[in-house]
Amino acid sequence: MRKNVRAILIAIALLLAGAAVYFFVAEDSDELPAGFVQGNGRIEAEQVEIAPTFAGRVARVIAAEGSLVASGELLVEMDTDELSAALDRASAQVALARQTKAEAEAVVIQRESQQRRASQELDRAKALLAGQNISMTVFEDRETAFQVADAVLGAAKARVATADSQIAAAEAEVRRIAEQIEDGSLIAPMPGRILYRLAEPGEVVGAGEPILTLLSLENVYMEVFLPAREAGLLPIGAEARIVLDALPEFAIPATVTFVSPEAQFTPKQVETLSEREQLVFRVRVRIPRDLVTARIEHVKTGLRGIAVIRLTSDGAWPDDLDRRIPPELFE
Repeated sequence: MRKNVRAILIAIALLLAGAAVYFFVAEDSDELPAGFVQGNGRIEAEQVEIAPTFAGRVARVIAAEGSLVASGELLVEMDTDELSAALDRASAQVALARQTKAEAEAVVIQRESQQRRASQELDRAKALLAGQNISMTVFEDRETAFQVADAVLGAAKARVATADSQIAAAEAEVRRIAEQIEDGSLIAPMPGRILYRLAEPGEVVGAGEPILTLLSLENVYMEVFLPAREAGLLPIGAEARIVLDALPEFAIPATVTFVSPEAQFTPKQVETLSEREQLVFRVRVRIPRDLVTARIEHVKTGLRGIAVIRLTSDGAWPDDLDRRIPPELFE
């Protein structure tokens, strides 16, 4: 009797296991026409760290978490009082260097006059020496005086060149500090949504330390994982459709922009066991930028769904994958 009960229990367990296997296989095998493949994924976007180029104190954080920002919009202001003082000092150095140059140029004019007079006296001394009207000692004195005047003129011109270099260095310092002050205003490099706010006004942050994390809405995509037999047939630029769990009745147009050159194990977030137990290739399908821009206020990352990819350009899309999102849905 116990053997019969045990046999019945084993039979029931086998039936349940078979039903579970059938359920997983059936769930994972949505029927697609030949020439189409699909994979699970979620909507993602590139993350950009908004960080200062120099260490300093945060003066204002204008953007809030979750807010939508436009390209070029001011997000953070750093405290630049110390830099402003440094800029004033550098500007004063520029003015001082220019004044030094002006004085050196005036000295050059004076030394040129002295050098011309010494040259003229040397020429007269040569003529007088030829007529034996002066002694060799007087001639040598005139010649020495000219050489000294010429050397002094050269030194004066060198001081002008030095002043030019000082001006250039001071002006470069002004530009450097001015650029730092300008960099103290952190702007959005692209349209996006603020994902994290990592610092508050009054906090001191290091150079390159992020204050905000911006979720770029210029590159919105979904990554799926396909077996080698399917990824090997996939061309860059292949047409795709994204169907989100939140909008299962509509298909979002997309394009394959990346296929990983290396195989990997399917990540844990893939839901079905059969997909997690095989080596796959990572494939990225990107939603067109104009489509994202038109509905940018409604774009949200993290939404799950599937991406269906057409392997050939001549295959017709099934009707349920060719239903575009109507514009009035977001009005």
